[in-house]
Amino acid sequence: MSDLFDHRSTAGYAQVALERGIDISGNGLTYAVPEELADLAIGERVIVPLGRQNRPVTGFVIELCQSTTLEESGLKHIASRDGNQISLPPDLIDLARWLAGYYCCPLGMVFASMLPAAVARGTGRTTRILVRIGESPVEEKLTHLQQAVLDAARHCGPRAWVELKQLANLAGAKSTSPVKQLIRKRCLETKTDQYVVSDLELSGLHEVPPDRPQTLTAPQRQALDQVLAHAEQGFGVHLLHGVTGSGKTEVYLQLIEVLRQRRGRNLGVIVLVPEISLTLQTAARFMARFPDGTVAVLHSGLTAAQRHAQWRRIREGQACLIIGARSAIFGPLSTVDLIIVDEEHDSSYKQDQLPRYHARDVAIKRAQMADIPILLGSATPSLESYHHATLYDQSCRQLEHELTADPGLGPKPQSASAKYHLIRMPDRVAGLKLPAVQIVDLQEERRQRRGVHLLSRRLEHELDQTLKSHHQAILLLNRRGYANYIACPDHRCGWIMTCEHCDVTSVYHKNKDLPTGGLMRCHHCGAESLLPATCPLCARRTNVFGLGTQRVEEELRRKFPSARTLRMDSDVMRNSRDYAHSLAAFRARQVDVLLGTQMIAKGLDFPGVRLVGVISGDTSLHLPDFRCGERTFQMISQVAGRAGRSRLYTGGGQVIVQSFNPTDPIIGLAACHDYDQFARREIALRAKANLPPITRMARVVVRDMDYVACCERAKALSARLESFNDQLNTRVCLRGPTACPIARIGGFHRQQIELIAPDATVLQRLLTALRNTRMLISDARTAVDVDPVSLL
Repeated sequence: MSDLFDHRSTAGYAQVALERGIDISGNGLTYAVPEELADLAIGERVIVPLGRQNRPVTGFVIELCQSTTLEESGLKHIASRDGNQISLPPDLIDLARWLAGYYCCPLGMVFASMLPAAVARGTGRTTRILVRIGESPVEEKLTHLQQAVLDAARHCGPRAWVELKQLANLAGAKSTSPVKQLIRKRCLETKTDQYVVSDLELSGLHEVPPDRPQTLTAPQRQALDQVLAHAEQGFGVHLLHGVTGSGKTEVYLQLIEVLRQRRGRNLGVIVLVPEISLTLQTAARFMARFPDGTVAVLHSGLTAAQRHAQWRRIREGQACLIIGARSAIFGPLSTVDLIIVDEEHDSSYKQDQLPRYHARDVAIKRAQMADIPILLGSATPSLESYHHATLYDQSCRQLEHELTADPGLGPKPQSASAKYHLIRMPDRVAGLKLPAVQIVDLQEERRQRRGVHLLSRRLEHELDQTLKSHHQAILLLNRRGYANYIACPDHRCGWIMTCEHCDVTSVYHKNKDLPTGGLMRCHHCGAESLLPATCPLCARRTNVFGLGTQRVEEELRRKFPSARTLRMDSDVMRNSRDYAHSLAAFRARQVDVLLGTQMIAKGLDFPGVRLVGVISGDTSLHLPDFRCGERTFQMISQVAGRAGRSRLYTGGGQVIVQSFNPTDPIIGLAACHDYDQFARREIALRAKANLPPITRMARVVVRDMDYVACCERAKALSARLESFNDQLNTRVCLRGPTACPIARIGGFHRQQIELIAPDATVLQRLLTALRNTRMLISDARTAVDVDPVSLL
């Protein structure tokens, strides 16, 4: 087999990035291009030999050249093109190379992430025969049925290709025999074509009725005009800070329509949304506004064949408007004209496995490479985006001075021009008001009330009034399961049930089908076990403490037996159809109370919702992560925005937030809908601690099943980082190695090193230096997370 690759004539040379975890600094491996592949292009997927055994592996051509400095006799030839005829547009090749470098990831792993597995496998791909009328005149006498076939072909178009079986059906033929007879008589031309077979229904998105543009409010019109004023100037990042219910989606829709009219053609547009549930709602609105078949949907909830079919539609130019979650940023559009990132603050845009990219930041980079505008929208922008879009005003400087005891600590506020263009929409559409938010003190509630109640008296009363008035309610608890704390009731014993493989408590999930009534599940490694009836140390009967969506659902059914309750969390939402059916039922008023985790907290627009209740506003407030306050504010503000989105609620609806920390300023500012004050305060605190967005951060996590080996490897890596930091004079602040907040997951001990730099350039300089010497490799044992959003 070696001779087959080594002695063929050569038409040039290609750099091929193999879809493997081989870290070669983004350059790929060099292969000779055989004469039969002389027309090979950048972006094509090919099969090449690898290793001594010449194992056939797939990869992407990232560069072509006519000469090489390598010894030609030692080069292998590309075996063939990929059989599924896959190629990526050149801009995605450039984006992949940047992404591999910035996020310290092998280039082949980036391509493996860019290309959906269904496309790589060719799921649903089949061959069909297409026919059309031939150019030569028909001279032979035809039967009545044969003539009907020709008439049907002419009706489809003089030179239009029609699938063979479809043409027979159009002519009223019971078989394809008359079509094949015409082919033999050369009255019809044929060609073979490969296509993807998938069901027509896209998880509830088929047959969406058309929709017309709405009349814009003054803030919407101003926002649209501001984006349009810069849209023709090429690359620019526009941050649309609009309160919940201000009509950001309508601005997106009309922006696309205006740009279409200006340019006289369909636009290549990518619209990112963070959750599958939002994908369904957003895609439905875009399909209603653009019913011309140009909308494609990409998300993990599709079947493999659907995903392949949608990807092919985009690549072949049949669809040019992509709606999807994180990976949709890699949509293979030949031309991209506009990118929109809705709910840009959402942590779901960050991938937690290799490559650990942030879809929002990748979207900004793709827009920069294409020299096009990008629009980021959110009611609660990430502090990174807000910091880029605003300058420190006098009040922020004063607040920072008050919070910072030593003015020499931390970088000073930037005084240069803002990096992003900030656009504000401070009001809801149709004159609606933001909902009134009431904070309930759960400490006081427990002192005045016997028993265990997850719903406070105030929330129970408002929920009862809402149900009696035939309105709807949304209840949020960002914790699934029944209880998160199983322990011995004797404090002298002190036994607490933890996961056998992780340093976290196991979560109890009720299941009536099990003899113990439920099971214990670790939400980090997935390990399961039966609920122990007694303490393993002292044999006392175990107690179940804490709360989860299952337990709230149980209390709702007990206190409001006539209410139609629906729970939405990852335990019951298995695929996109579950999302679609659940949201459709709630929209159709077949559900009175929607209970769920953060997947129901943002973006959803249901006009029947009068009441929103936050069961526990403290769920993430005190986690060992500097972003916990930001997440808490965003979650409360976002879910509060689901209330009062109808003219029926002139007061804006009602929101009740239950908290054990009712005086916490973060919860108070969320209740007042005061994002600007929260952002100024939080950024000032971050400046004092020298944390993002003032600085840039990377986190390296070393994993090993042996604790001593893990610590030794982490210390050795830290020493190398220190050495290169001194040699390069990058002045990156290194913290660690220390144990991660969750020190063991899935049996692996975890040690972390944090790198904090004044800007991304300095940070990348240090990481690249170590990567080039192969002293820092992202693999199963070492995770390099650039711009982390979670530090657990």
